[in-house]
Amino acid sequence: MHLSIMGSTGSVGRSAISVIEHANASPDDSTFTIEALTANRDVDTLARQAVTHGAKLAVIADASLYARLKEQLAGTDIEVAAGADAVAEAAARPVDRVLAAIVGIAGLQSTYAALNAGNSVALANKESMVCAGPLLKRVAREKDVSIVPTDSEHNAMFQVMERSQDVERLVLTASGGPFLNTPLNELHGVTPDQACEHPRWSMGRKISVDSATFMNKALELIEAAYLFDMPEACIDVLVHPQSIIHSLVAYRDGSVLAQLGSPDMKTPIAHALSWPHRRLPTDVDRLSLADLGRLEFAEVDAQRFPSIDLARHTLRQGTGATIVLNAANEMAVSAFLEGRCRFTEISRTVSRALEADIHASFSARGEPDIDAIAALDQEARRLSEALIAQPGERTRSHA
Repeated sequence: MHLSIMGSTGSVGRSAISVIEHANASPDDSTFTIEALTANRDVDTLARQAVTHGAKLAVIADASLYARLKEQLAGTDIEVAAGADAVAEAAARPVDRVLAAIVGIAGLQSTYAALNAGNSVALANKESMVCAGPLLKRVAREKDVSIVPTDSEHNAMFQVMERSQDVERLVLTASGGPFLNTPLNELHGVTPDQACEHPRWSMGRKISVDSATFMNKALELIEAAYLFDMPEACIDVLVHPQSIIHSLVAYRDGSVLAQLGSPDMKTPIAHALSWPHRRLPTDVDRLSLADLGRLEFAEVDAQRFPSIDLARHTLRQGTGATIVLNAANEMAVSAFLEGRCRFTEISRTVSRALEADIHASFSARGEPDIDAIAALDQEARRLSEALIAQPGERTRSHA
């Protein structure tokens, strides 16, 4: 299989590289070849990956780092490019599948470019679906290509989804993050480092903070609604601290199917890269239910984690609201990591940005195009930055 990886130096990209290495080293399994690899700023890792795995193209999103990447790949046959447009062009190169693993709205342009060029996409960039779900699904239908869910939760649903018309409910599971049992009156003082100490998963700092606020699960709820054409009222979220059951699908006959596995992104990535063909071998830890002994579940505390209700609210309002929610969250998380706002102000900033109602006319216009989505995203970011900068409780970084 011929692949390109958008965001190869991030946590998902590195896991994908590991999956490819393991599969290529296994006898009697399909060989993966790499067309293009892209990264934001990690030149050293990108260059090393490109050489090791024989990529034809390496792209660094930060154009100021072009000369450094060019120097590191001098003497090889690997093409070098830089800038956001070059990342999108890399995604459009003909391959069997593009892994969309760029974090945040920054991944939308390349995801759209891949689908529009007729490439199947393994989607690990949930923000693309959150902000442009109807558009991306329409393009995929028109080009007759697949969007293969790659987030662990959505891939789990995808694996156990039979006849979609027989599905009654979808159930997302959440580990609860690092603050599941922290007293509410202590949340305002948590530090970025504390928020990034996830008990189960190894992720980048932005996604780790999203997990701590439950915004990651809120975005996944929106993504599931768009991916599987499911009303938000039919999507549940349960706290499951062990992170063994990754999602469940309930059917109208009363049966409930679940996908279980060790909390390791290599499993859903391997499935997404190989689907619809036979499964790839991986080196993930094998699950022992006897050793676990018990699996626990609980309802989400809406007071502690208001993000889930915010996601439901935006889905009822339309695509414009989901764009504002994502933009406001990205800005607030960035401010928190920089020490410019408190942990508890992240969800508050998102709520206040939605209350400004800048998305009302946008949602009424029907399906937006990629330029309209980008314009609303930028407007929402300006609004969110102004809200963050307003006088009130502020803290410098405690890290």
